[in-house]
Amino acid sequence: MITDIKTSFDGEIARCASVAELQDIKVKYLGKSGELTALLKSIKDLPAEERPTFGAKVNELRKQMEEVISDMTARLKTQQMQRQLQEERVDISLTSCPERGALHPITLIENEICDLMVAMGFEVLSGPEIETDYYNFQALNIPEDHPARDMQDTFYITDSILLRTQTSAMQARIMEKRRPPLKIVCPGKVFRSDSDASHSPVFHQIEGLVVDKHVTLCDLKGTLEYIASHLFGKQTKVRFRPSFFPFTEPSVEVDVTCSNCGGKGCSLCKGTGWIELLGAGMVHPNVLENCGIDSAKYSGYAFGIGMDRVAMIKYGIPDIRLFFENDQRFLKQFGK
Repeated sequence: MITDIKTSFDGEIARCASVAELQDIKVKYLGKSGELTALLKSIKDLPAEERPTFGAKVNELRKQMEEVISDMTARLKTQQMQRQLQEERVDISLTSCPERGALHPITLIENEICDLMVAMGFEVLSGPEIETDYYNFQALNIPEDHPARDMQDTFYITDSILLRTQTSAMQARIMEKRRPPLKIVCPGKVFRSDSDASHSPVFHQIEGLVVDKHVTLCDLKGTLEYIASHLFGKQTKVRFRPSFFPFTEPSVEVDVTCSNCGGKGCSLCKGTGWIELLGAGMVHPNVLENCGIDSAKYSGYAFGIGMDRVAMIKYGIPDIRLFFENDQRFLKQFGK
């Protein structure tokens, strides 16, 4: 019986080609219901004088089987590892990557504007994207019952916490902490519940703020003319149209001559020769006073540039949603 089991075991081991097969052999012979285990259990049925000799032979065979299985396991695992290394071999000798990354068009515009503003003496700051109702609205002269809140479809987290609808919230935060003179820009994401070819629930603004003595609307226009000429070319002209924003007074919509037709009129500017670019104005006295700044002594201007809109105009992009789709065919155009 012992000899038959050993012969059968040796034959199966010789044919074994994987760790999984070896495990099956181990269970077959050495498991709780294995053939060798059954022999050990049968010792009780033998005459007392035969039990020691039979038990010693079974235990010796068990020890031999365990040693064979242990050695075989190590050998098969080594062979398996070598096969994997060969099949999954990676050529690490390549010295260059066939594809090079590139900055996103929004990032290109943000960097360009920030570099320009720093050269003009502005400081670049960042603020929280999750904002309080106070800084996003109330401190900017938009109380809870103000109709201007209807101008922005806001994502509220709680009654007093929201996703900021404008980087203008940084105006109040900075004016509370610092005294004039102030010259800052704040780029970042903003959020509004709106989505179509020209609007996205997530878009990008860069807010500019200047507060000092004797700041005028002429200073604002000069700054925006300088920015527009660098973004779209020296021939670009700027015009102001009266508008309304609760946090500025007076408020203006700012147009630039169409970069596609130079102001002659085309499909991009809908035949007008002008493209609306941003909103701006003189900081409202109430905003200054809310932040502890004497509006009789200081004045200021603020502007908010939509970086997505600038990129669409500058690069001729027809749909804002292209910025967020991660289409490689689109993004690769900006890596040249």
